[in-house]
Amino acid sequence: MAVETKPKRLFPRVAPASGEAAKAQIIVGAKAPPVACRLVDYSRGGACLEVSPTVTLPERFELLHGGVKKKSRVVWRRGMRIGVAF
Repeated sequence: MAVETKPKRLFPRVAPASGEAAKAQIIVGAKAPPVACRLVDYSRGGACLEVSPTVTLPERFELLHGGVKKKSRVVWRRGMRIGVAF
């Protein structure tokens, strides 16, 4: 019998994003245009976002999704995906 070593999630997943709900924007500054991104996964404590590889993001920004702005900070990066904490 194998023992599962996968770490438990700090916050339970609310729902995986799909369709129109998957669209989000990253606001990096008042005068900068918003950066389009795709919401891959969302929970109470953070989210997984997919951004274009040509986009350079600061460590802190605001995430706009469904009319709600969340102050976010990057906690991990893997290729086109970034993990943020709220």
